[in-house]
Amino acid sequence: MRRLLLFVALAALVVAGAVWVADRPGQISIVWQGWRLDTSVAILLILTAALALLFALGLRFLGWLVRIPRRWRRWARERRRRRGYQALTVGMVAVAAGDPEEARRQARRADVLLDEPPLTMLLSAQAAQLNGDEAAARRYFTAMLDRRETEFLGLRGLLMQATRTGDSAAALELARRARRLRPDTPWVLTTLFELEARAGHWREAEATLAEAQRRSILPVAEARHRRAAVLLEQARAAEVDGRSRDASDLAARAHDEDRAFVPATVAYVRLLGAAGRTRKAERVAEKAWSLAPHPDLAAAYAALAPEGDPVGAAQRMERLAGALPGHIESRMVQATAALRAGLWGEARQKLEAVVAERPTARAYGLLAEVEEGENADPAAAQRWLRLAAEAPASEAWTCTSCGSVAPAWSIVCPACGGVDGLRWQAPARSPLLPRPAEEPAAAPTADAPNP
Repeated sequence: MRRLLLFVALAALVVAGAVWVADRPGQISIVWQGWRLDTSVAILLILTAALALLFALGLRFLGWLVRIPRRWRRWARERRRRRGYQALTVGMVAVAAGDPEEARRQARRADVLLDEPPLTMLLSAQAAQLNGDEAAARRYFTAMLDRRETEFLGLRGLLMQATRTGDSAAALELARRARRLRPDTPWVLTTLFELEARAGHWREAEATLAEAQRRSILPVAEARHRRAAVLLEQARAAEVDGRSRDASDLAARAHDEDRAFVPATVAYVRLLGAAGRTRKAERVAEKAWSLAPHPDLAAAYAALAPEGDPVGAAQRMERLAGALPGHIESRMVQATAALRAGLWGEARQKLEAVVAERPTARAYGLLAEVEEGENADPAAAQRWLRLAAEAPASEAWTCTSCGSVAPAWSIVCPACGGVDGLRWQAPARSPLLPRPAEEPAAAPTADAPNP
């Protein structure tokens, strides 16, 4: 709207000027170098305007001619950049597709076309890794450390290499450097925690967990569970060093962080019992049983009572199972205690109820013990043992990463080195091998009598 008003105003001024000149006609004479020009004022104004327009067009054309080389250079540079980015894109696709030769060729092409080392170095490093040339990849990643914009990518590449080669010390140092550079990146703190846990640097691992929780990188429940695991490992180290009081305090802190974390509760109950605080140990175990019933917790609870009174021990285990009546693990505790006390009928009743609800190898194994103890019947015991061999595997400390079974809980998987991956669950069982087919009976010969 404003432009329209401006155009109307200018047109009105031009028309007014033309009318004013038309109302005041006159003659103009120009003498120059022996030449004489006689014309009217209107014609002179028109000629002047035409000359000014031609002069302006000439200047514009001249400027266009002057800018042609610069425009050509800009066009060539943009075309080169486009080809370089195309080569970079094709190289990334080749890396994703697992084509090392194409990735390396496109990396060289992008390096020639693009004057952007950060992008081309990353592609070159990935192409070298895909081609199995770890030394070349390490050189590229190391070169990336010299540039601020690529330092973090270089650190991650070197960290992954150190992790694959098992160089834990170098990986830990690289992870700490990455944290100083970008502490808000989630994988940095989680990777640093795992490396510190594998190295047994428990205080540093605890501090890393606190930072991850403060930056909202880990959920509160997961952070508390991992802190409990770290505190438990500190308690174990203190107990090995003979610092029983520190071990008990650390186990108590671990138990408070995660009341359903059985290994921490078991350690706390055991240390309380060793310190003579039996009643408190029993209360802790009974409360924990209602949250997470577990055979290790039952064993720790049973160890609090003096030996030599199996019937009294069975009665105490009834009190523990009463914290969560009806649970399969509670029935297993009652059955085991009854078995040890020679209460065969009660043990059989509890175990048969367990296998009716969820048959496990552990329950069938205890039934075999009942047959041996009550009836001294090896054949019946063998039948239960055969069922145990075919039943679903009982729960064990199983690594969620590699699937291996550990004899006891630890924060680091003894098989694969995974951190905080052991869970109490049934391991995956290998499929049963098919039984060999029976050999067919020999065909009767011509001399053999028919049946």
